[in-house]
Amino acid sequence: MDDVIDSFWAVVPAGGAGTRLWPLSRAGAPKFLHDLTGAGRTLLQGTWDRLVPLAGPERVLVVTGRAHAAAVAEQLPGLDDAGLLLEPSPRDSMAAIGLAAAVVAEREPDAVVGSFAADHVIGDVETFAATVREAVAVAREGWVVTIGIEPTGPATGFGYIRAGAPLAVPGAPSALAVDAFVEKPDAATAAAYLAEGGYRWNAGMFVTRADVLLDQLALEHPQLAAGLRRIARAWHSSSRDAVLEETWPQLTKIAIDHAVAEPAAAAGKVAVVPGQFSWDDVGDWDSLASLLPVAGTGTAVLGAEQDVLALGGTGVVVPRSGRTVAVVGVDDVVVVDTPDALLVTTRAQAQRVKAVVDALRAAGRTDLL
Repeated sequence: MDDVIDSFWAVVPAGGAGTRLWPLSRAGAPKFLHDLTGAGRTLLQGTWDRLVPLAGPERVLVVTGRAHAAAVAEQLPGLDDAGLLLEPSPRDSMAAIGLAAAVVAEREPDAVVGSFAADHVIGDVETFAATVREAVAVAREGWVVTIGIEPTGPATGFGYIRAGAPLAVPGAPSALAVDAFVEKPDAATAAAYLAEGGYRWNAGMFVTRADVLLDQLALEHPQLAAGLRRIARAWHSSSRDAVLEETWPQLTKIAIDHAVAEPAAAAGKVAVVPGQFSWDDVGDWDSLASLLPVAGTGTAVLGAEQDVLALGGTGVVVPRSGRTVAVVGVDDVVVVDTPDALLVTTRAQAQRVKAVVDALRAAGRTDLL
């Protein structure tokens, strides 16, 4: 591939259960394994399609749980066996991304790794690719780089990045220093960020040299960094399973934002490349409804349209049980019909779906999770 970026590895953390998209997304079949946009490709496959032209298929690493290994391999037939890294248990994003970085560092210590979630929807793939290329150029200079999304509104569901002065990095004309990462704001604070300008959404996309990431992690969490390096040294040996089983459960459970990005930003080591492409983390049914085309009835359908009878109203219907779903005159409704569970809510209440999952778990209904 002529456009593959030299010494660039793409890391795809594929975890989580997508609880706010219950009952379609579940622990056994999380949202990244579903086609949630009607594109004919799952979110994981869409992520693969964006990254292979940049890294090449042999330099894409997918980090996922053992329960999803077969499904991931089936959906990504071009993924090398060595490119599937299986976690014994979830230890949050730092362990997942750090494991991939440590495995890469054993082969190419100064290679650049970029982490991109398996369950996001990104438009304008050419602009995305150009943004990643800029981020790689900055990362080669020793920066931890994040891709910041231009806010389209005062969202309260994302952390924000406060950008600073421009960086003079060849090949990265839009790169900026990062002054700080800020936590998810309330509505008033988010509106103030947009009015002030200079803030971008933190989409969790990080690009950095493998050695820089691990060295920065060693400063903040030395035992975690040492554990990941220990596993990586044994990764291609007969002792991998034994070392993994012994070391993995002891690793600190922490997100990469808190483990590396925030302290590195405070030390002046983080840069941001603005991403001028559309982006959505498909966090709930309200978010998904905004991505789906609306039929002439005013209702979006994710699935077989012949299974939905919509007479007036608006919203989204997901027919997955094989029976007909009729919706009459209800605005902003969300109906998700699966063989063993039915969800009826509104777009405005979509964030509360997680509470349903919590209640089912508390009641011991693991069969529905």
